[in-house]
Amino acid sequence: MSSNTMLQKTLLILISFSVVTWMIFIISQNFTKLWSALNLSISVHYWNNSAKSLFPKTSLIPLKPLTETELRIKEIIEKLDQQIPPRPFTHVNTTTSATHSTATILNPRDTYCRGDQLDILLEVRDHLGQRKQYGGDFLRARMSSPALTAGASGKVMDFNNGTYLVSFTLFWEGQVSLSLLLIHPSEGASALWRARNQGYDKIIFKGKFVNGTSHVFTECGLTLNSNAELCEYLDDRDQEAFYCMKPQHMPCEALTYMTTRNREVSYLTDKENSLFHRGLKQSVSKSFQAGRVIFHQLEERNVRSKVGVEMMKDRKHIDVTNCNKREKIEETCQVGMKPPVPGGYTLQGKWITTFCNQVQLDTIKINGCLKGKLIYLLGDSTLRQWIYYFPKVVKTLKFFDLHETGIFKKHLLLDAERHTQIQWKKHSYPFVTFQLYSLIDHDYIPREIDRLSGDKNTAIVITFGQHFRPFPIDIFIRRAIGVQKAIERLFLRSPATKVIIKTENIREMHIETERFGDFHGYIHYLIMKDIFKDLNVGIIDAWDMTIAYGTDTIHPPDHVIGNQINMFLNYIC
Repeated sequence: MSSNTMLQKTLLILISFSVVTWMIFIISQNFTKLWSALNLSISVHYWNNSAKSLFPKTSLIPLKPLTETELRIKEIIEKLDQQIPPRPFTHVNTTTSATHSTATILNPRDTYCRGDQLDILLEVRDHLGQRKQYGGDFLRARMSSPALTAGASGKVMDFNNGTYLVSFTLFWEGQVSLSLLLIHPSEGASALWRARNQGYDKIIFKGKFVNGTSHVFTECGLTLNSNAELCEYLDDRDQEAFYCMKPQHMPCEALTYMTTRNREVSYLTDKENSLFHRGLKQSVSKSFQAGRVIFHQLEERNVRSKVGVEMMKDRKHIDVTNCNKREKIEETCQVGMKPPVPGGYTLQGKWITTFCNQVQLDTIKINGCLKGKLIYLLGDSTLRQWIYYFPKVVKTLKFFDLHETGIFKKHLLLDAERHTQIQWKKHSYPFVTFQLYSLIDHDYIPREIDRLSGDKNTAIVITFGQHFRPFPIDIFIRRAIGVQKAIERLFLRSPATKVIIKTENIREMHIETERFGDFHGYIHYLIMKDIFKDLNVGIIDAWDMTIAYGTDTIHPPDHVIGNQINMFLNYIC
């Protein structure tokens, strides 16, 4: 074989090897980009194949096994899907009717004893008077004695066949009125669940980029359906993501402020929307504060209301006497206890727990309790109310000016003599408000927890959920799991640190239900109980408390805030 032939073969082999190597390199680069894009996905996206793609650039075909967090999210959503199955309907007449449904007291008596349980069997019918064969109605049970400023929530058990058992524990003596509200029929609850999980675009985020004396606003969001160049703000560990359209001639680091607006979009049909008509806001609040005469006037004014309709029609009051029953709870309130439902009641305006011996603290005891304490309040404006309340009862606590602006700035209270510090910080995305707020010193709650060393004099209170209501449920679940893991890391380095979880308050019934209604808050309530059940944390069940107080407002009055704080101090002192 000639040397020329050998040289030609050698060159051919080298060229072939180079071509193959180049092709492998190109394929690997594209595969890496696709792999990375899938890692940045923040949703499971399995619930509705007909929903429009929220990640147009990202394939939904999994190329690797789901992470532990993604598996947990999938498990929780599947469990919720079973609890809230699809309930399509063709006409409002086939939905649950408060008027045609019947509520019957089981084993009625002339008088009841304090501490007794009163049970009511609810049989639901539609507007044609036909018995319904399935459950899923979103109900709210409450008992109250306006003259005693007393109230408590009831417990609802759904048999999933059109019947419910509603149970009340008779905590106090006197005349007690019973209330059972149909917040949404099962068809409405099903529609809200489907609509919630179909899109991230109910809220518009506008980011303000600042560069010297110039600034520009661009659209931002948890996802963005755009081919424009994006700024990506990623937390790889907790798989959190936020995006903004990149402005021209400004770096992504110039994002400084954020504001939001509601987008005119709905995933409900017109027929489904008709289920959420609500009467006047003023009439709702009166229903919880007035006596029976006003109550009947209220029902006449709200005949056409579809939200929060009373099902206990013309129910007489229940007479409760002492019967010489006395139950004393010996165990003091401490973290790790799991409150039952209901976990307490209000009497003469004071919150009284039923699962631990709660002490009503006066100013002197509060001062002693707070001495040497570092308290971190992490969450939304329902927790910001706490930091506004503290100086009203502890006059030595003074706000320290951190040279920030707006009501969503970091708030800091100090008492240098007693070595007390109380701080409030808002949680990170999604944070929904018309007001422009700063993103400086702005981070997710798990990252905030990771920065704290913790000790026996450190306490952390966490609440979030109200701002998550307009977004698919996986966003909330992911954040809750991230917080759970951060608490576990905190307890490894400092098991003596006190951590308190405050659940969401109920809020106004007249607001837009699809975006902010309490049905979404109740789903959060169930999820929080599931995720944090095995942690050694204290629970302030604000959902239970605000039902008992009858405060249908996102920011309850001071006497409710004071009792939430009293519960917190019982946990840490």
